[in-house]
Amino acid sequence: MKAVILLSGGLDSSTVLYQAKADGCQCYAISFDYQQRHLRELESAKKIAESLGVIEHHVVSFDLRLWGGSALTDNQIDLPSDRSVEEMSQNIPITYVPARNTIFLSFALAYAEVVNASRVYIGVNALDYSGYPDCRPDYIQAMQEVFRLGTKQGREGEAIAIVAPLIDMKKTEIIELGNSLGVPWEKTWSCYAGGEKPCGVCDSCRLRLAAFEELGLVDPVMIMDNG
Repeated sequence: MKAVILLSGGLDSSTVLYQAKADGCQCYAISFDYQQRHLRELESAKKIAESLGVIEHHVVSFDLRLWGGSALTDNQIDLPSDRSVEEMSQNIPITYVPARNTIFLSFALAYAEVVNASRVYIGVNALDYSGYPDCRPDYIQAMQEVFRLGTKQGREGEAIAIVAPLIDMKKTEIIELGNSLGVPWEKTWSCYAGGEKPCGVCDSCRLRLAAFEELGLVDPVMIMDNG
């Protein structure tokens, strides 16, 4: 069984890649250089893909800075910082990249058809702080219908399945799953800032830190050097 896995190099997507392997899949990873502020994540994606020994790992390049619309694709928009988890949950934040998962899934679908994969794995999570519109169950269900109607495989009765194993899990549960699968957290990257070290204050860093702390664990990536 072949599967294409959307791999950003972050905590969620890395866990999903390891889950796909545990499910018995031959794994084909796909990552995206869309000129995001946090391009550093692609280094982690490469390391995670290598750690698992995927069949192939492609990095697709395009430039979403052309129209911006997000703090991740427009450096003139400040990243939210030092917000509590409660504050994060109030509104869809400016870190939402318009239609990003639709773009990503379209590339993954094309790749899956070519390699004759039966699954596309994605690390969306509806219980995350933001409630991004393209991370919700109804969105995934709608995209599954696109996969069925918009491909040769789908029209011939063998639609490629979208697998979203984390969609109903809390961040703490995702970390526990990753621990059971042996995900090397030290190779992952979640920070939205563009530095070489995690900033520790952006929404993604804060959420990750809070989850590890709730479990009484130390995140090897988020140990800050105060020296």
